[in-house]
Amino acid sequence: MSIDHQARERLAQQRQHAEHLQDTMLERAEAELAADGGSQIAEQAREALTEQRLHEQQLQENMLERAEEEVGST
Repeated sequence: MSIDHQARERLAQQRQHAEHLQDTMLERAEAELAADGGSQIAEQAREALTEQRLHEQQLQENMLERAEEEVGST
């Protein structure tokens, strides 16, 4: 068996293994969602949105402060 053939077989095995892992993770996630009723995920989504809004507000305040400093220094 040539090295190229062995390499192709090994890549195919790795790809199959990665697909199997991905399928397994998807099945677990679907099972958790079904068992949890989605309430935990919804709560996590709300928390993430709140954090994102706070971050955006902080960025906006920082940009405003910088603009005020630049205007004040000219």
